[in-house]
Amino acid sequence: MTPDSRRSTDEHGHDVIDPLYVAIVTVSSSRASDARSSGETPADPGGDTIAACFEEAGHEVRARELVRDDYAAIRTAVRALVARRDVDVVVTTGGTGVTADDVSPEATSALFERELPGFGELFRALSWEEVGTRAMASRATAGIAADTPVFCLPGSTNACRTACEQLIVPEAPHLAGLATSHRVGAADQSLAEFQNEE
Repeated sequence: MTPDSRRSTDEHGHDVIDPLYVAIVTVSSSRASDARSSGETPADPGGDTIAACFEEAGHEVRARELVRDDYAAIRTAVRALVARRDVDVVVTTGGTGVTADDVSPEATSALFERELPGFGELFRALSWEEVGTRAMASRATAGIAADTPVFCLPGSTNACRTACEQLIVPEAPHLAGLATSHRVGAADQSLAEFQNEE
């Protein structure tokens, strides 16, 4: 099913893509190390929570990646996913705090063509209701990379559920539709330019 066949308009005439094809990147050095040493897929509660939220809404998870807390590894994984034509939205989980190895926001925002500051603001407002002043330590962020919405979430299951259920899943079909609306009836140059960078 192509993006065009999944594209429609909402009651306001805005483009939406539904169902969405989703990619999830779990950022965790300890889990990545466990996977390398054991050869088995480690538990991924944050990624599982994100997947469940999207799937319960009728969307499809097309890719899941596990990377260590490393700027280059995160950026490489996200860059490859937003370049795929079968991925409409990318969500990362982990690495949004304030320790020295929490670099998910920096690694992903380096790819953003446009930022979505409202996501982080709304997420921290919701987090305030759940965890109080600790919400200020979250650097959750979002933006558009290669015409693909990208969301960076904390690693906790509660944070992933809050962000997905209350913010991302309800709005992502609209954001994906808007971000790609210029492609309708026109040659897609932005993706080719993005892939040819560096």
